[in-house]
Amino acid sequence: MTTQKKKLIEVAIPLEAINIASSYEKLPGIGPHPRGIHLWWARRPLAACRGVLFAQLVDDPSSHPDLFPTHEDQETERERLFSIIEDLVKWENSNNEEILAKATSEIARSCGGDLPPIYDPFAGGGSIPLEAQRLGLPAFGSDLNPVAVMIGKAMIEVLPQFSGNAPVHSGPKDRAFYKGLQGLSEDFRHYGEVWCDIVREKVGHLYPEVRLPQKFGGGSGKAVAWLWARTIPSPDPALGGLQVPLIRSFQLSNVKGRKAWVEPIIEGGKFRFEIRAEAFGDKGEPPEGTVGRQGGRCLVSGAAMPLSYIREQAKAGRLGQTLVAVAVERSGGKLYLSPTDELSAVPNAPAMEDFPSGTIDHWPGCTNCVVYGMDDFSDLFSARQAHSLLEFSESIRDVLKIVEDDIGKENRQGLDANEYTRALAILLSFALDRALDFNNVLTGWRPGNEKIMYLFSRHAIPMVWDYGEANILEDVVGGMPGIIKYQAKCVETLPASGVGSIMQADARLVQYPKNVVISTDPPYYDNVPYSNLSDFFYIWMKRNLKKFVPDLFGTVLVPKGDEIVANQFRFGSKENAEIHFLNRMRETISNFGAQVNNNFPITIYYAFKQSEIEVEGLSSTGWATFLSAIIESGLTVDRTWPVRTESSSRLRAIGSNALASSVVLVCRRRNEAAETITRNEFIRSLKKELPSAIAELQAANIAPADMPQSAIGPGMAIFSRNRAVLESDDSPMTVKTGLQLINRELDEYLGGIQGEFDSDTRFAITWFEQHGMGKGEYGAANSIATARGISVDSVRHAGIVESSAGKVRILTREELSDDWTPESDTHLTVWECLQHLVKIHESDGISHESAVLLKKIGSQAEAVKDLAYCLYDISANKRKDAKEATAYNALIADWTELTRQAAAVHDTRGDRQIRMDI
Repeated sequence: MTTQKKKLIEVAIPLEAINIASSYEKLPGIGPHPRGIHLWWARRPLAACRGVLFAQLVDDPSSHPDLFPTHEDQETERERLFSIIEDLVKWENSNNEEILAKATSEIARSCGGDLPPIYDPFAGGGSIPLEAQRLGLPAFGSDLNPVAVMIGKAMIEVLPQFSGNAPVHSGPKDRAFYKGLQGLSEDFRHYGEVWCDIVREKVGHLYPEVRLPQKFGGGSGKAVAWLWARTIPSPDPALGGLQVPLIRSFQLSNVKGRKAWVEPIIEGGKFRFEIRAEAFGDKGEPPEGTVGRQGGRCLVSGAAMPLSYIREQAKAGRLGQTLVAVAVERSGGKLYLSPTDELSAVPNAPAMEDFPSGTIDHWPGCTNCVVYGMDDFSDLFSARQAHSLLEFSESIRDVLKIVEDDIGKENRQGLDANEYTRALAILLSFALDRALDFNNVLTGWRPGNEKIMYLFSRHAIPMVWDYGEANILEDVVGGMPGIIKYQAKCVETLPASGVGSIMQADARLVQYPKNVVISTDPPYYDNVPYSNLSDFFYIWMKRNLKKFVPDLFGTVLVPKGDEIVANQFRFGSKENAEIHFLNRMRETISNFGAQVNNNFPITIYYAFKQSEIEVEGLSSTGWATFLSAIIESGLTVDRTWPVRTESSSRLRAIGSNALASSVVLVCRRRNEAAETITRNEFIRSLKKELPSAIAELQAANIAPADMPQSAIGPGMAIFSRNRAVLESDDSPMTVKTGLQLINRELDEYLGGIQGEFDSDTRFAITWFEQHGMGKGEYGAANSIATARGISVDSVRHAGIVESSAGKVRILTREELSDDWTPESDTHLTVWECLQHLVKIHESDGISHESAVLLKKIGSQAEAVKDLAYCLYDISANKRKDAKEATAYNALIADWTELTRQAAAVHDTRGDRQIRMDI
């Protein structure tokens, strides 16, 4: 019997590098990305998927004691593997063939030369299978949701068939040699332009040029957006049912130097709008909007309009609309036109037959448009939008006929014409779906960059009061020409190589390939109402693609009954939803747990719902329920790695004291000989094993904010390796209780660190915990000092506190001397070392000065890091001081790089002058 080899992810990973790359990847403006091919909610960053897959498959050096016999040898080898991951996860290296080949070779070496198949039974947006394919691994996945399946099938199965092919269009070619999907991408752009031309001939009259006033130079221009506000009858009887606007904000632009807004003019019981703009000498500020979360007010009379009244009027069909402004693109920036009868008049769009429709499955809080009478997807489009979108859909077949003709003229590449037209049909359909996201009556207007904001900026179909209607025929935000250009570039970012397949399947019933390795990103309790939202796209996909993928679009709407989401509105109560989620998740995990390759761990992503954690902490209902499903399925949870995937800057993402947005759980099948233990035995095991595990995490510079989530891994490893943990009444301990006990032991461990510091530092910790930076009575301070064998004068002499007039307080970092150095301090304390280091780090980050100071601190460095963990815990969890907690968290987040730079600092002369070795 062969012994299971520990994989890198079960011991250590370069978490900070993965977090930085994951956060960076979510930033706007990084350029084309596979996610741009089609929207999906809560996708995992590709960087995280790549890094996790590599660490899941590659052996940890401790598995090869013959090659790496000592701890130092193993650490050296880990650092080598870490360097591969650090290169691998960088966004700019996504398609770097040399780095990818190096990673694939390393994986093959750990897998005996045979690359194992990767399977994600909750494939969603396809991040995990896509990155498995990028690493040269056989990539498989499935999902119940047909929209998700179509996205994954396109990226991993359909489009890669044409890697290396030249384009087939009859126009001039962009290049002589085509690599990857460049040829298909060029055809998509070319035929996309043909598509726009065809539709422009049919609906161009709906988007006429607008006449410009003389103050703008006269002439005419192309409108890029019409900005509308919904209206309802005023509740003021004196206004005779006048339709008044519901406007969240009158601001059109807050770009410096080009601020513009709408000024409502009230005259004779009526209103009109005029544009004000800094560019034309107007001064002032826009008025407050007329509607918000609590309700609205009548613009004319000021009468209150509660949300209940607004909903009543909306459901009665009394919602109207009024034009607020028209945006026109000009050199030097947008200009805005005041509404006129001419601008407000939309050319007649004929009634559309066969327009995609379907009832919106209501999830309160996520689909709030329903409570305002918009309960069918066809209600979400203006007449102009509906006509244009349907013409784009109808014209796909005209474009494909041209494609077929071009292939038939001279098919030197031996292309399968049916497969190629299917690929282009999918891409055109995906372009239409992206246009749907921008061309509906629930899009906002963003004054910051003067653009229409797409509908799915969050996981919801909310009600929007003032919305933008884009010019879909122009190369603007929301326009089809720009969408096609962008998506064509995104296509080129796909790996487009290797074996891959995505199918529709219930995750509980999947039959897996032999020797499969599972890495999966399942639904997160009640975080995202996937099926409710994806119906928005499904009804259009079904119309456009059923001919090409007939087995995928057999239902009226997306299947919902078997979806593994805790939807209390579907199942009648939160309790019933939790039971549904737990049972089906347990069945799914049991299914793949029984078929998985035992030589590899399983990795499972879990995304925290931040609002839930803020109330319940790390023993939240969703998290505990998810862990229960894993453990009850016969798996153990051996590690938990917090991955930060929010779109934010490095300083905010890593240096803040917010919890990581996702956790990767590393699991193995539980030993069949597992025992049942008591509560006391579990606690004793925690006390015995958890401190060393936490110390290892600290040694790896896990940020304090990430420590609670990281410590769950070794804690749950103890809990889940047993068949059960019994309470005093012989009932099984719940996972929620287990989590609470793990967190308690973590708190005790961090508190116990205090006993290892010098007496003055221990005084300062206790005083800080009780008073923060505020003043306290001298008598209380003297009692604390005496208990530590010192006096208040000792702490004052150390430069930690100020004592006067019977009061004591800790000196703030701003009060510390800039001339202080450790070597000149005759009463050196860990507290001072940390505070001076934090002071420099807050000001300069990782810098020459902070590295020099850390070098000077020398042997006290580890104690300084321990104190940072301790003070973070006090600041974040006891004093609720987010600013102070962030300072300590940021320092630990940068500790690895700071230590590396400090190591490059060396003494040059006997006077111990220190410089950076550059």
